[in-house]
Amino acid sequence: MTRISDLPQTLPVFPLPGALLLPRARLPLHIFEPRYLQMLDDCLKTESRLIGMIQPQPARNAGDADIPPVHRIGCAGRITQFSETEDGRYMITLTGISRFRTTGEIDGFHPYRKFRVDWTGFERDQGSAERDSDFDRDSLMRLLDRYFTARDLSADWETMREADDELLINSLAMLMDFSPEDKQALLEAPSLSTRRETLVTLIEYALRGGEGDIMQ
Repeated sequence: MTRISDLPQTLPVFPLPGALLLPRARLPLHIFEPRYLQMLDDCLKTESRLIGMIQPQPARNAGDADIPPVHRIGCAGRITQFSETEDGRYMITLTGISRFRTTGEIDGFHPYRKFRVDWTGFERDQGSAERDSDFDRDSLMRLLDRYFTARDLSADWETMREADDELLINSLAMLMDFSPEDKQALLEAPSLSTRRETLVTLIEYALRGGEGDIMQ
């Protein structure tokens, strides 16, 4: 278990729309932009090897196009797999460690964005896997069957039936094609139960043919 006292007070941050990382989950990333190649090189030199994943907010004015605002809450992931392609790109896997709250952006000469962060309030993220005592798996499976059928998608149903509560709910939250704002709502859910409730609401809304973000 990672302790808050062991976590850094600053983080390089990767604002990638729709890319959701959750504690104890794994997120594969393909790094090729020069600024993020530099971020990765710098990160690999640190003891923690942490990168913060965060959702950009919708641009409010023309100036936001260059430096878009970001949500205050993100999730830090440790680089746990790393490979380099022949043309200099990186394939990495981040393993979610803990959510964080940004407290201010750090100006500097680095081409990527860096923030001061606060880990307070997310102590549960650094513990063991959560359980969802009210989880009705059969009901979720029926809902997913309707969703996948409507979109002509396939699924490994046996694996989903056997997966632990947290692995199943978080994997669905990360993989399903929701908007960045809805992904942020899933990230900010205070417990696994509320994340599952949010996930079900999003799927039901999509099945009704809803448009736009229901979490606005």
